Amino acid sequence: MAIVACLLLPVVGLLLYGMDRVEDWLTRSPRPPRHGAPRHLRLIRGGGQSAGTRSRTGRRSSDAA
Repeated sequence: MAIVACLLLPVVGLLLYGMDRVEDWLTRSPRPPRHGAPRHLRLIRGGGQSAGTRSRTGRRSSDAA
């Protein structure tokens, strides 16, 4: 029984070390991206403009009959 306990001791040590590393990996804050500047998707045409500066007359001039 003592032989089995001595053989399992390194396995338990490696398991504890591995779980500690996984816990640190899961709880760390995300790093900034390594590639260039982040790109933002614009789903609405002219979505980058504020509401007060948009031109409302040129929007649907052909439909305003």
